[in-house]
Amino acid sequence: MELDESKIDQAVLALLYLNRIQSGRAWKQFAWDTTDRLFEADLISDPTSTAKSVHLTEEGERLGKEYLFRLFAAEE
Repeated sequence: MELDESKIDQAVLALLYLNRIQSGRAWKQFAWDTTDRLFEADLISDPTSTAKSVHLTEEGERLGKEYLFRLFAAEE
């Protein structure tokens, strides 16, 4: 089975957004390939730093919120 990496990236960004703290930082315990792609897309700070968290860019926060509700909102 082939996986859609774009959908994986969207889900991880949504989860990063969900787990962010007030400063805009989020714990980075996700697959390195995925966080590397999000960094290359300028949605998060460099995940290869020694910090245990990444910073969501303004666009990363906007898209993270959008993906969170699109992927995980309960049906009414």
